[in-house]
Amino acid sequence: MTKPFPNQSGIYDVIVVGGGVVGCAMVRRFTLEGARVLLLEKSPDILSGASKGNSAILHTGFDAPTGSLELQCMKDGYQEYLQIHQQMALPLLKTGAMVVAWNDEDLGKLQGIVEQAHANGVADVSLIGRERVRALEPNLAHTALGAVEVPGEFLIDPWSAPLGYLLQALMHGAQVRFNTEVNGGYFDGELWALETTNGFIRGRTIINCAGLFGDVLEQQLLGASSFSIHPRKGQFVVFDKAAARYLGNIILPVPNERTKGIVLTRTVYGNLLVGPTAEEQDDRLHARLDSDVLRQLVDAAVERIPALDGMPVTATYAALRPATEKKEYRVQRVEGKNWISVGGIRSTGLTAALGIARHVFSLYQREHTPVPEPSLQWPTLPNLAEHLPRDYQRPGYGEIVCHCEMVTQREIQNALASALPPGDLGGLKRRTRACMGRCQGFYCGARVAELSAGHLAVPLATGVCHAAH
Repeated sequence: MTKPFPNQSGIYDVIVVGGGVVGCAMVRRFTLEGARVLLLEKSPDILSGASKGNSAILHTGFDAPTGSLELQCMKDGYQEYLQIHQQMALPLLKTGAMVVAWNDEDLGKLQGIVEQAHANGVADVSLIGRERVRALEPNLAHTALGAVEVPGEFLIDPWSAPLGYLLQALMHGAQVRFNTEVNGGYFDGELWALETTNGFIRGRTIINCAGLFGDVLEQQLLGASSFSIHPRKGQFVVFDKAAARYLGNIILPVPNERTKGIVLTRTVYGNLLVGPTAEEQDDRLHARLDSDVLRQLVDAAVERIPALDGMPVTATYAALRPATEKKEYRVQRVEGKNWISVGGIRSTGLTAALGIARHVFSLYQREHTPVPEPSLQWPTLPNLAEHLPRDYQRPGYGEIVCHCEMVTQREIQNALASALPPGDLGGLKRRTRACMGRCQGFYCGARVAELSAGHLAVPLATGVCHAAH
């Protein structure tokens, strides 16, 4: 391959490849520890891959494999999020959760779930009978036989959190390059030279957070991969905001060996969500919706909460999770290569991201000693959560652009003018919730296109909000 010219400028201590939630948390941790960090993302914006679709739950780790790296990272991530969310104005909605048994076989497994939770250090988890289940959730079907109550589970905003992580990193000197895909590279024993779609970039250490393409990146640059990605699709149904009144706790199924199963939960945006499915596929790019599967999700939700019968569906979406041939996290430091891979981060990645970043930094510290930032700056994220004050409730917002989600002109303009502006429609939607309500952009699409004209790396054609996912 062609080698870079020797006068290439700039050498980074750490190059993080992949701008999902784990990549954003990684950039934050290493930057705050004093490293010079660059994030490379092949898409126009962060969260464009697996991280854009999840159930938005901050988990306690009560059901993670005891003694596992996943459990350690979940608990560390959970605690750090609780410590920093107020400083970043990130929403947190305490709901609690219940693992509900709907048949005798699942009922027999509940005591084991309690014992595992206690072994994992989540001491407030307890077994409850059907009367207590009914008292906590009177709208659940009478077929609920019992449950494991998990008081410490929360709902969060899954998109504002990683945005906040990266914004804080940028405030302390980190850099990010979008539309920059790694095509090759070599290691000379001291430095990496990465060949990208925007030229050569040099750095001392590579951290592979490439998600669905993590094994491909390893194969490209190391000649072999320590894991193999097997994409797993999850489809979701989002009920209208009126449905949220029928549920308080997060309702979890008794998990099996392959999946945690279908969840019923409110969202901080005021909706009620059911999903995900767990469908294996080879395609790493496209998560196509299946109308029959979506109908099954609706039917499953109605079976568990009969009052949902006839409730309108606001949206449906599908996302891919970067599963591997093993269930556990695939985090590995490659000796002599200045390389750390972070693979196989599936449904618990939103909770664990901050903890994963701490763990990877501990691996990095074995050979490097950055100087931590002496004092920290904190970004303030705009609130999109329904249980907290919204922008339209403050004067001077201009106009309501998206009436379904009550998104203001000021929110859209602030997002476009921010230190980390959206690169495409998906990024704008995740920052503001414009085009994400009942009409899916049918009414506000033209106005959103007008306001964002000239701002997005991928321009928004007038009226296409409702067609984009």
